[in-house]
Amino acid sequence: MSELETERGGQVSYVTLNRPDALNALTPALRDRLIDLLTEASADPDVRAVVLTGTGRGFCAGADLRGGVGGDRVPGDVARVLRLGAQRLIAAVLDCEKPVIAAVNGTAAGLGAHLAFACDLVLAAESARFIEVFVRRGLVPDAGGAYLLPRLLGPQRAKELLFFGDAVPAPDAERLGLVNRVVPDADLPKAAREWANRLAAAPTRALALTKHLVNSSLESDRATAFAAEAWAQEINMTTEDAREGLRAFVGRREAEFRGR
Repeated sequence: MSELETERGGQVSYVTLNRPDALNALTPALRDRLIDLLTEASADPDVRAVVLTGTGRGFCAGADLRGGVGGDRVPGDVARVLRLGAQRLIAAVLDCEKPVIAAVNGTAAGLGAHLAFACDLVLAAESARFIEVFVRRGLVPDAGGAYLLPRLLGPQRAKELLFFGDAVPAPDAERLGLVNRVVPDADLPKAAREWANRLAAAPTRALALTKHLVNSSLESDRATAFAAEAWAQEINMTTEDAREGLRAFVGRREAEFRGR
């Protein structure tokens, strides 16, 4: 059985991490395959939403370090591994032109937590929990943690999670704003499917441009953000879905978007 299972449900790509005995910790090969799948989904016009989840008790326990961290290294090796590995994975989620839903079925730790936080929408099972494990290992947070968390929580809350490394149960994560919705464990697949189907029926190019505007907004001043908004709308008005949306408005009917 594959360690990374993929399934197409209509125009939704379902990607499931399938190493339950290792709480779906990511090996380099598994991480690179996940990057490839996100890149392919981004470019595939027949994919209009992505759902990322795991099997067993874990969503993703982070990077699989059982291969060891020893060996001879020279300065720059660690930075290179991070840049080409964990950081590239987080960037693949942030840069995917399709909305990505994390359906967090269990423990999300380290890189696994940041993988969820990078997604556009986060659904969590009641039993899920999020752990910033880096401080427990004497490490600096990586995989984009110090970038993502302040943007989601503000700097003081982010420091609380990163400094103490305490497990955050799903209800607390929802209260903090780390997840959109908490649902009973048995309802997680259904909730993810419903949201994904709604996104797949939406104007795909408009969602891609909206995602870009939101993700880049915190690095922009007002003039830059307003200019980006204007050009995004200019580009979007060339799409079939924008024309359909306007026709539907005038005709007082529901729009039928095709993702074009």
